[in-house]
Amino acid sequence: MFDALRGFLTNLVSSAASRRHFDENDHRLAAVALLIHVADSDGAFDAQENQRLREIIKDRFDLDAATAIQLVRDAMKSDREAVGIDHFVNILKRVLDDNGRLKLVEMMWDIVFADGEARETEESVVWRIAAMFGIGEKDLETLRRSRSPGHWPDSRP
Repeated sequence: MFDALRGFLTNLVSSAASRRHFDENDHRLAAVALLIHVADSDGAFDAQENQRLREIIKDRFDLDAATAIQLVRDAMKSDREAVGIDHFVNILKRVLDDNGRLKLVEMMWDIVFADGEARETEESVVWRIAAMFGIGEKDLETLRRSRSPGHWPDSRP
């Protein structure tokens, strides 16, 4: 009886792992999971945010379209399964230096402003993550202003 249960659980875990293409400790998965968490924090992960997310992933991680889509799928699954964001933040704190953390927060502001406006819930999540990264208010506000729609280059929506 216990062997049957153990076999079932082993198959369940290994089949779930085989569906995931990015390891749960991959910094790219952690970064994209946080970006998705920010985008979905207002309850509306809309088409503009999704499009901007895919652009960021392809550009920052130098991935082809199919791999970027898989990364988004895996990150969405990770974000849904996560109890909180601490796991993702801790992975990124180990991997990224101060400049890398600033760039990630800059990406978060890109997602927040993808639809042209920042909602309070989205901003709150970015501020919280930035604080967990040890990013000060002055740097955070500078990044926010640089990514707000009034400061976007002509190529931005």
